[in-house]
Amino acid sequence: MTQHSGNPHTLRSDIVFTLALVLAGYVAWLIRGVLVLLYVSALFAVVLTPGVRTFGAVRIRGRQPFRRVALPLLLLGVWAALAAFAALALPPIVRDLNGFTRDVPARLPGIVDKLRHIPFAQSLDVADISSSVQNLASRSAAYILLSISGWAGKLFNIAMGFVLTIYFIVEGDRAYMWFLSFLPPARRGRLDRTLQKARLRMGRWLLGQGSLMLILGVCSTAIYLSFHVRYAYALGVLTGLLNIIPVLGAAASIVLALLVAAIDSWTAVAGIAVFYVIYLQIENSYLIPRIMQKRVGLPSLATLVALLLGSAIAGVVGAMVSVPTAVLVSVLLDEYLVNKEPADDGKV
Repeated sequence: MTQHSGNPHTLRSDIVFTLALVLAGYVAWLIRGVLVLLYVSALFAVVLTPGVRTFGAVRIRGRQPFRRVALPLLLLGVWAALAAFAALALPPIVRDLNGFTRDVPARLPGIVDKLRHIPFAQSLDVADISSSVQNLASRSAAYILLSISGWAGKLFNIAMGFVLTIYFIVEGDRAYMWFLSFLPPARRGRLDRTLQKARLRMGRWLLGQGSLMLILGVCSTAIYLSFHVRYAYALGVLTGLLNIIPVLGAAASIVLALLVAAIDSWTAVAGIAVFYVIYLQIENSYLIPRIMQKRVGLPSLATLVALLLGSAIAGVVGAMVSVPTAVLVSVLLDEYLVNKEPADDGKV
């Protein structure tokens, strides 16, 4: 029996490839924040590009007046909406915060007197609570000053993500074709068809999620106004926007609304709590199956697992893009790994 020795050139190539793979993984780990920012921007560009193109294709008297200015007009609309929201929502909040900080020393004894009527709270002391409030305020101020750099970094990432999303919308097709050029021509068509299918489903996710956000925002604003909750419009908009994050967004908006309502009326707290219990039942049993699952095709368990993984990897941003990422992964797995049963042609 003759024994064939391995080709030394092949062995060296395998070693070099392994070392290069390890080095690439290490570099990717070092710049993981940049990679997450690029991925999130590209993902938002994928789901927003069809809307930009549809707006640009609008015809008025046989012409397309928005074809070249669709993206700038949409960006201008976003900035106008943000400016209007800030102009309407922020002044009452700032005014009440200033009044609260100014009136705390005078109102604190009355607050403590009300708290003493609560069981097991008769031993509260005004001096101790006043000193605790002052210490908390000083610690909060120090924390805010120390975290300015961190917030500045987050705002810079948000701005860069916004700019990258615009660039991906404008030059996304060129980048996409460049990415496909790394594959052999025989495999390029199959991957292209698969990614186009994923893009269509992610676009459906955006449309369905936008519908859920709009429904919850409008209903929440109506409920807040009916109970005369402070900052009703701001809370309603925030409730609708936070609904883009599955489960966690709704939970955060519920807690915030209940805390704001508790400032003035426990009746409002009870009414808002009842509203959310009823709404969540309607959303989970009727809205999500009809709007989301039929459009996206993801089961609830897959959505929950994607949410947990996304939040563990990239926090709030990861949770925000967890569902479209799960859609992309499911399409790729279905195309390349799932063994489908052969079609039954009716022959015996």
